[in-house]
Amino acid sequence: MAKASSVPAGKSAAKSAQSDAGFELRSLQDRLVKDRRFKASEAELLNFYEKMLLIRRFEERAGQLYGLGLIGGFCHLYIGQEAVAVGLQSALNEGKDSVITGYRDHGHMLAYGIDPRVIMAELTGRAAGISRGKGGSMHMFSTEHAFYGGHGIVGAQVSLGGGLAFAHKYRGDGGLCVAYFGDGAANQGQVYETMNMAALWSLPIIFVVENNHYAMGTSVERSSAETEFYRRGTAFRIPGMHVNGMDVLEVHQAANIAVEYVRGGNGPVLMELSTYRYRGHSMSDPAKYRTREEVQGVREKSDPIEMAKAELLAMGVDEDKLKDIEKAIRTAVTDAAEFAEKSPEPELAELYTDVLVGSY
Repeated sequence: MAKASSVPAGKSAAKSAQSDAGFELRSLQDRLVKDRRFKASEAELLNFYEKMLLIRRFEERAGQLYGLGLIGGFCHLYIGQEAVAVGLQSALNEGKDSVITGYRDHGHMLAYGIDPRVIMAELTGRAAGISRGKGGSMHMFSTEHAFYGGHGIVGAQVSLGGGLAFAHKYRGDGGLCVAYFGDGAANQGQVYETMNMAALWSLPIIFVVENNHYAMGTSVERSSAETEFYRRGTAFRIPGMHVNGMDVLEVHQAANIAVEYVRGGNGPVLMELSTYRYRGHSMSDPAKYRTREEVQGVREKSDPIEMAKAELLAMGVDEDKLKDIEKAIRTAVTDAAEFAEKSPEPELAELYTDVLVGSY
């Protein structure tokens, strides 16, 4: 005779059955598959193009300044991944919705409309920098723009993003949080603790995995048992979306779907953005774990800026107009670099500021 189970399954089974009735794990992915690309107007696509091009040219100049010794410490460039930040953050309410990311953060700040001069000044450790020259490349911050870093500890920003989402819900301000992390950070334990709490409390947060396929230098196939990162929310009943992170129009379309779901009070979403970085993990990384031919192949076939440019030309945008945009962006980046180089370094007294929250 079979022994009766001692587990009180009645209530939990009933709850599970009730929840399953209205829960569709693939519902958001199915919506995206039906209509993958945002139907942008000429003005909208030009805006995306300009922002991506600004990030590209800014990061190229940052790389040059690093080589000249004007930027110290670590420096992680966003070249190749521009469509992710631009496509996603253009779907947010700037200054209302919170954004938090890891240490590859310059592009996210530019995508959120922050002045490139104060970003470049921060990179070079100047007093005019957005963190007064004390944060550098990895620790930038702007409460005015609801940009909360810039974090050097791998995966730690995800837990903080959960806190930002909790604050939005607690205040009832209608905002949400986008918490970025990479494929390397996707194996950190605090990521899943945060997902569990976010799902339990229906927090307004979009978890974004920027999967550039190599983390710090190890391919996802060698480091992750489950390489389809958008599935990783399944255990917490978080719907996932897999997105081509090299296509700004697909990213923006997916972002609109995710934002609508989260802002509707339905809880968190997990998005995997498949993208690619053209440079090493940081400026000190020779990237010998992949071939030049692989990188060049991605540049030739999938570059997000060239793809947007081709679409603009197909829309009938005059090529001279695009050349004028390129010229204006190069001028703005040169201005940012000159502003940074001419700005003074912080006074020694700044060593003692912002150490404690209050006066003691």
